[in-house]
Amino acid sequence: MASQDKKQAGGFFASIASSLSNFGSAMHKSVNGLLGYEGLEVINPEGGTEDAEEEAHKGRWKQEDRDSYWKMMQKYIGSDVTSMVTLPVIIFEPMSMLQKMAELMEYSYLMDLADECEDPYMRLVYASSFFITIYYACRRTWKPFNPILGETYEMVNHGGVKFIAEQCCVIIAIPVQVSHHPPMSAGHAENDHFVYDITSKVKTKFLGNSLDIYPLGRTRVTLKRDGVVLDLVPPPSKVHNLIFGRTWVDVPGEMIVTNMTTGDKVVLYFQPCGWFGSGRFEVDGYVYNAAEEPKILMTGKWNESMSCQPCDMEGEPLPGTEMKEVWRVAESPENDKFQYTHFAHKLNSLDTAPKKLLASDSRLRPDRYALEKDDLSKAGSEKSRLEERQRAEKRIRESKGQQHIPRWFDPSSDVAPTPWGDLEVYQYNGKYDEHRAAMDSSDNIGEIDVRSTEFNPWQYGNLATE
Repeated sequence: MASQDKKQAGGFFASIASSLSNFGSAMHKSVNGLLGYEGLEVINPEGGTEDAEEEAHKGRWKQEDRDSYWKMMQKYIGSDVTSMVTLPVIIFEPMSMLQKMAELMEYSYLMDLADECEDPYMRLVYASSFFITIYYACRRTWKPFNPILGETYEMVNHGGVKFIAEQCCVIIAIPVQVSHHPPMSAGHAENDHFVYDITSKVKTKFLGNSLDIYPLGRTRVTLKRDGVVLDLVPPPSKVHNLIFGRTWVDVPGEMIVTNMTTGDKVVLYFQPCGWFGSGRFEVDGYVYNAAEEPKILMTGKWNESMSCQPCDMEGEPLPGTEMKEVWRVAESPENDKFQYTHFAHKLNSLDTAPKKLLASDSRLRPDRYALEKDDLSKAGSEKSRLEERQRAEKRIRESKGQQHIPRWFDPSSDVAPTPWGDLEVYQYNGKYDEHRAAMDSSDNIGEIDVRSTEFNPWQYGNLATE
């Protein structure tokens, strides 16, 4: 499909679109032999003149931490390491993956515009720009916490959007074996203009000093005015310099947003980082009609802005038209340790949390909170405690022959194909709407101090009595 689109999209973007297969890679600096590690490379996206050893020692790791972590991780090279190993908190940010799912809602106004738009092609411009905005958050090199089974995240105070996400199942690492039931999160958001549903899991491939990340998920958005259904196929990501050197993220690949109702679609090419940073962050592509004819060209950078312009059948800009900016990243706090936007900080804040917050909410995680306060020792011990409690619950569940039952989402009979494997789909069951309405109408809301609420996603209340 992509190659056919590229052939049709001649002229203005032809060389850019076809460059995916020809682009040079970023500056590679092998540390093999220099530091006593076999098969490792440090990749500097800006190139530069530093020698490999100097570059390898940069980054957030102390040398003794690098040595220890590498000894632990080298046996996993070539493997999917999703939840397989216990990772040190030094590489984490004070946010769970469920909160990161909610970050997409920062620019929900773009999906509002898509719903209001009369032009079916501009509708796809707004929708695809909405999906691109999350990659600014993916630029961060810190890892979010894996959600605990039963963990939730809720948001009700942004642009009229009500958002709920839940961890529906997990892989749990134990000393002898690993459960291979895939970890999956489900999310649902809604306002007056759209309904957003996602079932999310990732597949990884650990390559020593880098990690390939494949998004095995299904994302569907229904626009309320006309009932149009949009489907997303996102590109993969690659994290470079995990242990040696300065960590950075690249997103080389293709994003496709399809109007399932009409057959129109957007195909966008995320350019891989080339020599001395050339092409880094760049996104280029077209909106096509159902006959796969280009109608609007799109260009920009996924960490900065996106623009569009009507085009002819050859993909060239139409005479008399101008490039129009559709989205630009919001201003962020200066010198923020975790490179958070103002919106990302609100996702962690209890001051902006819903009334009578669910006890399973990510904001209440003690490891996340300790890391936010820069207490790495406590964050590490709390993380270990939560993971051990999760393992203990798994043992009890298996001894009882029980399964974990998500609270706000139900497994469906749908199996969604993705470029990286099939996905079992979870669907929102509507119960959270009832819960939130009851909480918001309660008369004793003011009597609850959410800061004193203990994090509680657990299926079993007291392990000692189980």
